[in-house]
Amino acid sequence: ESLHEIQKQVNDLWQNLLYPVTRGNETDGMIYTTCEMKPSSKIDADKPQVTGQVLFRQCSSYGRLEAIFYLDGFPLDNNQSSRAIHIHELGDLSNGCDSTGGHYNPFRVNHPRHPGDFGNFLPKEGKIRKYKANLFATVFGPYSIMGRSVVIHEQEDDMGKGNNKASLENGNAGKRLACCVIGISNKNLWDEKLSEVMDKKKR
Repeated sequence: ESLHEIQKQVNDLWQNLLYPVTRGNETDGMIYTTCEMKPSSKIDADKPQVTGQVLFRQCSSYGRLEAIFYLDGFPLDNNQSSRAIHIHELGDLSNGCDSTGGHYNPFRVNHPRHPGDFGNFLPKEGKIRKYKANLFATVFGPYSIMGRSVVIHEQEDDMGKGNNKASLENGNAGKRLACCVIGISNKNLWDEKLSEVMDKKKR
């Protein structure tokens, strides 16, 4: 019990240090972030030019992370494979998506148990419109994904079942098509995209 109390105090301290501007700004302890997706400068011109946003929100340090994947630029035919999306260690785009490092893996575990192994997304009509809840990653505390990157890969994630070393590191997901750096945003963007994603789901 005392260990849990210490952990809570440490998290609260981190929250105050990292996000002082978000306290009491009418978001009820909710943090909103955006990641503006751009094609990697290192991919061939004939590859999909993916743009759009990945949005996150989380209520205080104990809520579970939610995400909206709102992406365009995939091939229009519906016979393609899914695409892997992961959080990578660095928010460094100086060498395109190649400089974002490996998967964010603070607990030194095998893929696909890194916080930010989001799995595979199947584009429809050239778009990905997906809402996901109860994600393992967090925007709070010492393991925050803030300032790190989201990377879209060319291929499908084998979810660690590829029987080789790369499978346990990155799911053999192939080249990096597009990436972005996670930063704080306002609530309006989340509300706008969520209503569109949910509306599309109903249809």
